[in-house]
This record gives sequence, structure tokens and C-alpha cells, in this order.
Amino acid sequence: MLSIAGPVIVAELGWVTMGLVDTLMVGPMGPEAIGAVGLGSSLFIAIGVFAMGLLLGLDPLVAAAFGAKRIDECHNWLVAGVWLAILATPPIVGLLFLLVASLPYIGLPPEVLVLATPYLAIVAWSLPPLLLYVAFRRYLQAMNIVKAVTYTLIAANVLNAIVNYVLISGHFGAPALGVRGAAYATLLSRVAMAGALFFVILRREAHTVPPLSQTPFALDLVRVGRLVRLGLPAGAQMLLEVGVFALSTALAGRVSATSLAAHQIAINLAALTFMIPLGLSSAAAVRVGQALGRDDPRSAVSAGWIAIALGVSFMAGAALVFLSMPALLIKSFSDDVNVIDLGVRLLFVAAVFQLFDGLQGVTTGALRGLSDTHTAMLWNLGGHWFVGLPLGYLLCFHWGYGVVGLWWGLSVGLVICGLSLVTVWWRKSHHLLR
Repeated sequence: MLSIAGPVIVAELGWVTMGLVDTLMVGPMGPEAIGAVGLGSSLFIAIGVFAMGLLLGLDPLVAAAFGAKRIDECHNWLVAGVWLAILATPPIVGLLFLLVASLPYIGLPPEVLVLATPYLAIVAWSLPPLLLYVAFRRYLQAMNIVKAVTYTLIAANVLNAIVNYVLISGHFGAPALGVRGAAYATLLSRVAMAGALFFVILRREAHTVPPLSQTPFALDLVRVGRLVRLGLPAGAQMLLEVGVFALSTALAGRVSATSLAAHQIAINLAALTFMIPLGLSSAAAVRVGQALGRDDPRSAVSAGWIAIALGVSFMAGAALVFLSMPALLIKSFSDDVNVIDLGVRLLFVAAVFQLFDGLQGVTTGALRGLSDTHTAMLWNLGGHWFVGLPLGYLLCFHWGYGVVGLWWGLSVGLVICGLSLVTVWWRKSHHLLR
């Protein structure tokens, strides 16, 4: 499990580190810049994650084909994944620009709005290379090729930091673009990520039997349709989960610029810890899918439980860190006294929901290895949108608890999802072993 999950976890950490670096590097511009970059990133991910989720169907399909030693089938699914990425791009990019046009109507402070609008408009163009990167990455991971993904994310983070340094403040003769510079850095990094993994695939597949070059690139609607049937619930689940936090970011912005900045810093830290169970989730999906491909249900069940145990153990440690040094963590991003005070209170709530966040994240991957993408979608809809968000809204705006109340509501949703999904996995694992 760790041999697959380790490099994937590093890659996931590299993914979220981009957002952390952007937030850190615009931090000297004030809470408004922190809030604008955080809001723009959250809204992009809330929309883009649905399209990325469509490609999660590659996990069980490529893994099962690889477990059955059908390299030709792996190639066919890769081509189908690339076609799905191409077809999904125009409507999702259009939706992102519709979101840009709607920003003036969601009640943001003017000083945040003027920065968030151009940031999101630039980052929207990073969706096409991002979707191709996701297709390439899912294909490689399902075949246990994970180090290339890790190295790509590390290099992309270095590139992102360098371009941020040059463009945000205007070094080496470049114009000082502020938050727009951070957006251009993100765009360039995502183009580089897709190009790097494409190069890895071309080099590796030149020596396989059969080679990738013999795979027809014609659009296969049957395969794309099967990917959509698996990926649509997975994409919807990711949209529901990420979307509720993106909406909470917009709601935090309605409270005050200080609340938005504290919320964004705390959510970045919570997202950082979640990358470990997210990486374990991918590894669980691959190992469960491969075991089923070679008709070994006992190994599939074992892989799922090992991933869940590792994820919960790590998140227990993360909770202790949040409880023991919250002020130090928040001060890394901002020296504003009000932001620090509020951020410390938010990290206490984050410590409470860490275990359940890890539980639901890893179990979602284990179920995906069984080609079950509907269960996580339904529980995310119920836990987050029917319970967590309404409760958080009431606590925040009607019962006087502010953004801290919003977080308590969201934590209730995570508790519901975590406990429900692990119960479903327990039942399905027992059924597999009969």
C-alpha cells in the first residue's frame, strides 16, 4: 500500500502546496489579497473538480485491465480518457467564465472582488491542460507508475514559486502583477504538468507489447460512455464535497475580509493534511481494482482496510498538531492579530473533524476500486448539503457564531459522511468474502 501511496501522497501534497505558496506569496499584500486568491482557487476547484472527477473511472478500469495483464485494454482506456478530457473542456471553461461574470452579485467586499475577478479569469484557462494531466496521471497510477507523477508535481511547484516571485512583485524587470501574477504562475505550472506526463507516457509506451502507437485514437463512444457512467457519480461526489467548502468560502467573505482571510488560511491547512488520506484513497482504488482484476477478493478487502487504518492514524496525528500549535501555523501566513485569533479558533474545529475527514476520504477510494461511485455521492449530498451547510449557515448568520459556527456545521457533515461510508465498506467487504 505504501509503495503506491507514498509517491501519490507526495504528489497530492505538491498539488495543494501550489495553493499554499500562492497564499503565502500574496500574504504581504494584506487580507484582501489572501482572500481573493483563496476564493478564486476555491471557486475554480469547485467547478474543475467535477470535470476531474469524470476521469476517476480510469482508476478501476485501467487497474482491472492491468491486473488481468491486458496492456492493450489499458491503452484503450487511456485514449478514452483523453477524449473525455477534450470533450469536457468547452462546457466547463464556459461555466467558469459564467462564474467570473457572477462574482459581483455574491456580496463580496469590493476590495476582494477587484482582485478575485481577474485571478479567476486567468486561472480558468488552466483547465484544459489540467484535465489532460489528470487523465495521464490516473492511467499511470493504475499501472503502479507513481514516481513520475511525484517528480512532475515537485517540478511544477518549483516553477510555480519562481514565477510567483517574478510576477507578483515584479522582479528581474517583469511587471508587478500582484494576484494576477499568481494566476499566471498557476496557468504555466499546469501546462508544464500535462506536458511532462505526456512525455513520460510516450517514452514508456514505446517499449510495451503492444505499443501505444498501435492503439486507434478514434473516438469510442462506448468506452467514453462507460467512463462517464463511472466518473459522473465520482465527479458529482467531488463537486458536492469541494463545492460545499467553496460555498463556505464565499459565505465567509460575506462576514468580513478578516473572516475570509482566516477561513482561507485554516482551510488551506486542513486541505494540506487531507492530501494524505486522498493519496491513500487513490492507492486503495488501484489495489482493490487490481486485486479484483486477478480475481482475488480477499486481497481487495485487505487493501481497503489497510488504507483506511493508515488514513485514520495519520489524521489523528494531524489533529494533535492543530491543537498544540495553532497560533504558530496561522502566523506563518499573516501577522494580522485579528486573523490570527480567528484562525486559531478555526483550527480547533479542524482538529475535531480530522478523523472523520480522513475516514470518508480513504473509504471513497476503496469503494471506487469496487466500481462503486454512487454511494459516496449520495452521502456527500445528504451529509454536507442537507445537514452540514444549512446548520453552518444558521450558526454563522442567525445564531451569532460567525465563521466559527459555519465550520462547526461543516464538521457535522464530515462526521455523517465518514461514519456512513465506512459502514457501507464494511458491508460490501463482508459480501466479497462470502
